[in-house]
Amino acid sequence: MKTRKLLCALLLSLAPAWALAAADVNRATQAELESVKGIGPAMSTRLLDERKKAPFKDWDDLIGRVKGLGPGNAARLSEAGLTVNGGSYAGAAAQPVRPAASKAARPARPASQ
Repeated sequence: MKTRKLLCALLLSLAPAWALAAADVNRATQAELESVKGIGPAMSTRLLDERKKAPFKDWDDLIGRVKGLGPGNAARLSEAGLTVNGGSYAGAAAQPVRPAASKAARPARPASQ
């Protein structure tokens, strides 16, 4: 019984590490890439297609070559565990998504004559 409790405690202590497993864009399989929060099948396919042409040198190279991957997304993916050659994104921090301003909050346009 004591061994079982110890094993459960050990497994529970490792669970957070499994939840944020790092995946290097130059070595990860499609499944490993998709395990990173924010990367789905379409993004993982684009990453793998570009990687076939040449490995990514750094985050700037990755951002420049992969459609739909800008600095904001790079920051979020890096926070979720994606790395390029073992390094995390050092650019701008991920910005929260702001809701669009409602029409009621916008100033009225002057009528054209």
